[in-house]
Amino acid sequence: MWQFFLIILFVTLLTRRFAYYGETTPASTVTHSELISKPSKSARKREYQALQVLGEQLIELTDDQLHLMGLPEMLHDAVFAAKSISAHSALRRQKQLIGKIMREVDAEPIRAALDTYGNNDRVLKQIFRDAERWRERLTGGGADELDQFFELIGHRSEKLAEAVTSWASAPGDEIRRAEKRKIFREIHKELTSKMQNTASSI
Repeated sequence: MWQFFLIILFVTLLTRRFAYYGETTPASTVTHSELISKPSKSARKREYQALQVLGEQLIELTDDQLHLMGLPEMLHDAVFAAKSISAHSALRRQKQLIGKIMREVDAEPIRAALDTYGNNDRVLKQIFRDAERWRERLTGGGADELDQFFELIGHRSEKLAEAVTSWASAPGDEIRRAEKRKIFREIHKELTSKMQNTASSI
């Protein structure tokens, strides 16, 4: 008889123990899920390092490439400042600043543009060279040069014509430089469009 009571007591204690763990397990499981849903410090550090490396690649681009990317003003200025720094320690600090700014901007368009430059490097370089050459022709020649460019692309670009006119009548060097950048952007856009149309027709 006493063995029967011992068995009952053992089963009761065992049931209570399982009930205790059954009550505590869900709470601990939720807490664990919440923890793993948040990035760890090391993951955030890797992400920040990747963004800084991405930002540093901008320093290697030409001025015209940077202008065409339409970067946020703060990032644009930081990158251009880095391009003019030669001292190692100062450049390192500037790169760190670029990395911090990269955390605050949308990095995907920048990554996509850099991928495009990398994947189509040869073609893009040729377009840039042609755009630079035509920019110098349009700002150093007469109306004939503009007509020749329109003949090349197969249509007239009013935006480019206006940019050339604005550059010619600009009152100061700073404004003329700004208008010259506009001329380059319009030339580059037209040459890129021409290249894409030619490729799609092949």
